Amino acid sequence: MDGHSNIMDMFERGKVVKVCAPMVRYSKLAFRCLVRKYDCDVCFTPMIVAADFMRSVKARDSEFTTNRADRPLIVQFAAKDAQTLADAACVVAPFSDGVDLNCGCPQRWAMSEGYGACLINKPDLVKDMVRQVRNQIEDPNYAVSIKIRIHKDLRKTVDLCQKAEAAGVSWITVHGRTADERHQPVHYDAIKAIKDSLNIPVIANGDIKSSRDVESIHQLTGVDGVMAARGLLANPAMFAGYEETPLECIWDWVDIAVEHGTPFTCFHHHLIYMLERISSQPERRVFNTLSSTSAVIDYLNSTYGSQMTLQWTAVATFLYVEIGVLLLLCIPFISARRWQSIFKLNIWNKVSPFWNKGFLTMIIVLIVLFLDAVREVKKYSSTEPGKDAKLNPTMYDHMHMKLFRAQRNLYISGFSLFLWLVMRRVITLISQLASVQGSTAALQAQAESANQAAKKYMEDNELLKQALMEGKDDNATAEGNELLREELKKLTEELQTSEDALKKSQSEVEAMKKQSAGLTKEYDRLLMEHQELQNQMASGDKKDD
Repeated sequence: MDGHSNIMDMFERGKVVKVCAPMVRYSKLAFRCLVRKYDCDVCFTPMIVAADFMRSVKARDSEFTTNRADRPLIVQFAAKDAQTLADAACVVAPFSDGVDLNCGCPQRWAMSEGYGACLINKPDLVKDMVRQVRNQIEDPNYAVSIKIRIHKDLRKTVDLCQKAEAAGVSWITVHGRTADERHQPVHYDAIKAIKDSLNIPVIANGDIKSSRDVESIHQLTGVDGVMAARGLLANPAMFAGYEETPLECIWDWVDIAVEHGTPFTCFHHHLIYMLERISSQPERRVFNTLSSTSAVIDYLNSTYGSQMTLQWTAVATFLYVEIGVLLLLCIPFISARRWQSIFKLNIWNKVSPFWNKGFLTMIIVLIVLFLDAVREVKKYSSTEPGKDAKLNPTMYDHMHMKLFRAQRNLYISGFSLFLWLVMRRVITLISQLASVQGSTAALQAQAESANQAAKKYMEDNELLKQALMEGKDDNATAEGNELLREELKKLTEELQTSEDALKKSQSEVEAMKKQSAGLTKEYDRLLMEHQELQNQMASGDKKDD
């Protein structure tokens, strides 16, 4: 947004305006650049004491830094007289989109100097300061706002806001606590009452820690925007809908901070806030003791490096897929013959030429990962605290954390390899079982057919016998005997054929049973070897401990 654009247009778009709060030491240029990448609409500078800002060139150079991309930008001042505030506003006006008067800082030093929350009890002074800035800034689109806390008597707060509105204030940011309250619940009902009493935009502030809070507070109070402070420190991507700080945001902060030359203390503190929700206590203890930018970057690369994360995430996903496939193969109401018919689909025919190569490739990859994990476990389990550990008490926690990650990777790769072999064996057993069942079914059908043929010939034999008994002459008897002999001959041949087929099928069944028994023994041996490997690993871990 350039100097001639009207920042007030954002409030006319019908959406909730999302604002980064003024935070001493934290809402500086580098952090503002970060939150703007994640859907923050407006950013405030940290609070600047207007008198010091006007008195010292060094203060101006250190307290206020910006660039062309840092817009829309509101500069917040702490002031106690109208002319000083107006002069400071004139200095920053060419480089910002508005100024904000701090009427909400509850710190003792600020209130004792006449700044911050003590101004909510001086509505006429606030009105004069807003009017003086309005009169001295030539650009009519330049915003003048105030940020306040509420009174115990809400009528005083409404009176203050209405006087500021009459003086030409652009909007009012309301922190829904009194000057004496710190961590008590926010009075959203008070914010709603203030919004209902004004005709200018109102921004709600206080305990906005997630994207859900943004929408719920908007629905509850009807405000035009929301301002977040600690919520953005913990998760700069909050306004973009992320519930936790994504790794992408952490690496964005590293890049931006290094580019802007951010001092290490500020750079480190921001990362401490960002990692608080996504790291374990041992990890936080180690991270908090780091003392240089290079050490922080090395730590992030080793702990949250994208290559390692993707590698072991892929292996873990593969393990879950293996478990799912094995559970699916063991579903009792899907028979082996049905699985065989599934394996004969065209898609498997296309995959089958590459199956053996893919199977061996996965074995090699998993073995390499398993051996690498074994090496890491041995490396960190054999490390003993030395002189460096005495100088840095958290080093042992760091080594313990690395050992835990190595053991986790060892288990993931080991079980993935084991289940991959088991899955291949299970598929082979299912195919063989389906073949045995198919042969048995064919044998039963053939035996049934032979029984039916034998029964038919026996019936025909009985009919022939009756015909012979009832024959009246020798010719009929001779013809009947000849027919009987032919039928008996056919019956004998059919029975011999059935007997041969039965013997062949029985020999095939016996061979398949022997092969199945051999495969079962091999499977049992594989299970015993895996159990021995686990026992050896468990005993090794106990010795290391």
